[in-house]
Amino acid sequence: MQNTLLQTSIDYLKGVGPGRAEVLRKELGIHTFQDLINLFPNRYIDRTRFYKVSELQPTNAEVQVVGQITGFKEIAQKRGKRLVATFRDETGYLELVWFRGHKWIREHLKTHTDYVIFGKINLFNGTFSMPHPDIELKTDYDKSLSKAIQPIYPSTEKLTNRGISNRVICKIMEQLFLQLNGRFEESLSIEILEHQKLISKSEALLNIHFPKTQNLLSLSQFRLKFEELFYIQLQLILKNIIHKTKIKGYRFETVGSYFNTFYNEHLPFELTNAQKRVLKEIRIDMDSNAQMNRLLQGDVGSGKTIVALMSMLIAIDNNFQATLMAPTEILSFQHYNGLKPFCDLIGVKIGLLTGSSKTAARRLIHEQLESGELQIIIGTHALLEDKVKFKNLGLAIIDEQHRFGVAQRSKLWKKNVCPPHILVMTATPIPRTLAMSLYGDLDISVIDELPAGRKPIKTVHRFDSNRLKVLGFIRDEIAKGRQIYIVYPLINESETLDFKDLMDGYESIVRDFPMPNYQVSIVHGQMKPVDKEFEMQRFVKGETQIMVATTVIEVGVNVPNASVMIIESAERFGLSQLHQLRGRVGRGSEQSYCILMTGSKLGDNSKTRMKTMVNSSDGFEIAEVDLRLRGPGDMMGTQQSGVLELKIANIVKDKLGRDLVIESEVSSVQQTFRYIVPYQDPLTAIKTVLSKMSTDNGYPFFFYSSIVDDNFYLTDLETIINTQSFNHMKPFVYDQENVNKNDIESQATNITHFESGLLELSLIHI
Repeated sequence: MQNTLLQTSIDYLKGVGPGRAEVLRKELGIHTFQDLINLFPNRYIDRTRFYKVSELQPTNAEVQVVGQITGFKEIAQKRGKRLVATFRDETGYLELVWFRGHKWIREHLKTHTDYVIFGKINLFNGTFSMPHPDIELKTDYDKSLSKAIQPIYPSTEKLTNRGISNRVICKIMEQLFLQLNGRFEESLSIEILEHQKLISKSEALLNIHFPKTQNLLSLSQFRLKFEELFYIQLQLILKNIIHKTKIKGYRFETVGSYFNTFYNEHLPFELTNAQKRVLKEIRIDMDSNAQMNRLLQGDVGSGKTIVALMSMLIAIDNNFQATLMAPTEILSFQHYNGLKPFCDLIGVKIGLLTGSSKTAARRLIHEQLESGELQIIIGTHALLEDKVKFKNLGLAIIDEQHRFGVAQRSKLWKKNVCPPHILVMTATPIPRTLAMSLYGDLDISVIDELPAGRKPIKTVHRFDSNRLKVLGFIRDEIAKGRQIYIVYPLINESETLDFKDLMDGYESIVRDFPMPNYQVSIVHGQMKPVDKEFEMQRFVKGETQIMVATTVIEVGVNVPNASVMIIESAERFGLSQLHQLRGRVGRGSEQSYCILMTGSKLGDNSKTRMKTMVNSSDGFEIAEVDLRLRGPGDMMGTQQSGVLELKIANIVKDKLGRDLVIESEVSSVQQTFRYIVPYQDPLTAIKTVLSKMSTDNGYPFFFYSSIVDDNFYLTDLETIINTQSFNHMKPFVYDQENVNKNDIESQATNITHFESGLLELSLIHI
């Protein structure tokens, strides 16, 4: 099948026409034949069995019956009339009921003609009835492609109102297959098909839309999911190679006095093996002559900050500056206050820049950064301002990566002649498969080990009826000299009801823990930054025993003496957020506790969340459960450049995705290409592949139309080339020659050739 035919406008498909085409475009994004092919069903209804009327049971189940209409009658009711038809087979009768559309039904349905009806069965006054059944002539049913297992397609209210029902979509899908003759170009090599035991492309597409059996449906889904995920992996490999081979970075060859002095004399604890491994990965990246672009994942309390500091010290040892950017002022202050004592010990000049920094302080910081006097700067988005200029920025660390967009990250690239090394950190554990799709342009390091001596946090779930016992426990802990967090679910600062809950809770706590014996702090998003910081500092210094707060303390508060985290209305939080909040305690050597307070009436998902929190402290395990409960939608909402919108595969649910993951580290990328062309570097291997290409069309239509914009690489390359400060670094694409705008399109075409070349050479070793 030629791709040109698949690009035909949907207007030209028999049975669609301009009116329906316009609705399909607006509601489902269907512009071409190809888009329609890639509209996959949400679910299926098994219509393989026919029932006799005598076999019907009052179960409210969907059934299918063959018979004839023997007569109609209209029955008056409080509002209007209902139309009732008697439907018979050789074993008995039932009633078909319609509450609207009487005129059309009387005109188009014939008596004493064989029909197939399908719908839910009700029993009323000893007679079975089927309201608004799907009804089809037996002769049409016998000709239909979807007579066994019926697909149910995505729909909207507007589609329904315009008469584009599921049946209509099935009909136009049938027409499309007839028009295309049901044959599609194969996009995977024979070797891959045989190795993975996959059915052909044509067979898969036919049976995803018109499955003949459950087995064929399963085989089709597996084939299309495999293809989707397979191409994602190829894309990630290619993007990573382009980055590593073409975007040069500063080489940090020295591990000097700053790093060694800190490591040997001032490191407050022994590094875990995971921290050592991650530091080694970062060290290799920064010494590779390519720009580092790495994601550092670590559970709460795993020691990411100390890894960040030691990475910055390597930059300083090589006469470069470093910056750490955080999403909030509170977190910036936290980092600054945590790192400054270490920097003072080894003679490193560190500064802080936030939105609330005074003008005079700002001016001084700007001068010191530009002169190179300031070696490390901690800050918020204020660091991205054009006024902020560095003498020689070599490393940029971004904390809580999910709070920043790609555009913000790219601004850091312009802070030096060559782009600085980038290390992004997140305390939100992401299953590796999903992480690769979210951050496909990043290498991934994981700190999966907590520091020695940390006692696991004991987590319990308590109902509101046990509140008095919880209050007694708080008093006991305070008597031991401990501090307490009490968190309320003020999700959105404009939610007045939630705010009332918080204030009521605060007043209740103040009554139960009166002055002068107890001091209570309160922090929420509607407070002025200076007031927030004042209350925070009181708690940090131990001047208050209880902190009543919203989720503003989710990140950035480190109080080793805090041993109890009480989360009110815990059922209103997601698992990841509950885990983040729990990580605020357990920072000291004493036993810590997390108490989840809920009402007695909980839904199934809420029960699962509470049970998971009580039974597990593993952030990655919790993330898995969270994703199963709510799907990847929320997380995908933070998508970065290059994140793919999956049409049929589900990274969370489809376990086959795990088997398809390709490691993106340098060694793995290099190895991948050695499988293709032994003993050649990646760029030479790409050229070798290109030279072996025999096809002009490298786009497997299923992948490119449904997952990624055809201009994905074109856009990516154009962005790089248009970045003014990088002009001297040309080229960024394959050949060692200057690339101008006119060449971009041909370079993008080369990439498509390369990808189809991978298929030709059967990259099954991956």
